Amino acid sequence: MKIQKILNILTLLTGAIAITVISLWIGKQAYSWLPPQAAAESLLIDDLISFLVTLGAFIFLGVTSTLMYSVIFHRAVKDDFTDGPPIEGNVTLEVVWTAIPILLVFWIASYSYQVYEQMGIQGPSEMVHLHNPLGMQSAYADPKDTAANALAEPVEKIDVLAKQWAWVFHYPERDITSTELHLPSDRRIRLALKSQDVLHGFYIPAFRLKQDIIPNHAIDFEFTPIRPGKYRLTDSQYSGTYFATMQANVIVESPEDYQQWLAQAATQKPSPAKNQAAAEYAQTSHQSVQTGWVTVPPAAPPLVNSPG
Repeated sequence: MKIQKILNILTLLTGAIAITVISLWIGKQAYSWLPPQAAAESLLIDDLISFLVTLGAFIFLGVTSTLMYSVIFHRAVKDDFTDGPPIEGNVTLEVVWTAIPILLVFWIASYSYQVYEQMGIQGPSEMVHLHNPLGMQSAYADPKDTAANALAEPVEKIDVLAKQWAWVFHYPERDITSTELHLPSDRRIRLALKSQDVLHGFYIPAFRLKQDIIPNHAIDFEFTPIRPGKYRLTDSQYSGTYFATMQANVIVESPEDYQQWLAQAATQKPSPAKNQAAAEYAQTSHQSVQTGWVTVPPAAPPLVNSPG
């Protein structure tokens, strides 16, 4: 009997270790399920997602393994149709399986809040007053990396106007307007988000950032790009018939290339930008067969120095 008890304990420990190792491996795989990490904030978000995947895999494998073990080793023998033992409540067990989920929820909530604080994203300036914590440096993979000095650099300020259905980016220091969002790498970016008409959603998957843009409110939104490349900005909120066309390129480049682009764009005269929503609306309005659907006419194509 004593030997059997020891074997049961060893089986439990072996199973727990195996489940833990497999869960950690699955959590590491979660990083490959996501777009490239193009902003400092994405590192924090990916760590949080990996943690949640690891925790979820551990719970799933633990419950599934317990069920399979019970079915294989504790099933009734053949032709045994007798009732099981009349087991009633177990206070200790009920307390344990109530306390563990509560502690897990508090753990997840605490970790999520720490990530939110470290990201230092600003909310509506009229309603919320959040600080940019110095803990932002923990968002970088390597503190010795050049990105670790981003907070010491001047903040790049860009105005963002969302309207049905176009993104317009204005760089006030050079008085340049573009339909592409150009950003310097390893520099803190502060966007002033505004909506001309309805609710829009500023969402860049590679940055793991999303912010709703509320009409009649100016919203400050900060982040730090760290990986040069071309990414995609989309409208995450349904804003009307052509909202799917409300996309824009996000170009992250070195500070030198960024300054060169600003200088080049400053030499160009403003001209109407290409607007897919306006083009599709004009095309449907000339069709011989009218559907009768009520459609909001798109805003006029913006005048920009750099149409992209």
